[in-house]
Amino acid sequence: MSINKVQQQKGFSMFDLIEHYGTEDQCEAALFKWRWPQGFVCKECQSTDYCRLNKRKLYQCNKCRHQVSLISNTLFSSTNSL
Repeated sequence: MSINKVQQQKGFSMFDLIEHYGTEDQCEAALFKWRWPQGFVCKECQSTDYCRLNKRKLYQCNKCRHQVSLISNTLFSSTNSL
């Protein structure tokens, strides 16, 4: 039987995965960085000044008060995560 190249490829080990994304805070930080690589930018007014609403886990623009979820319009948007 031949070796499955997909299973034997180099990359993240389970240890690496847990080390980088093992907690909810680490996952949120990674999603924030992927979504806004240069930092938060409001899609309504392009302001970079924001706050985080902890009870509803939303980010709110301090200028126009537009609110956005970290997972909205992503592949996670239909999940019960975050």
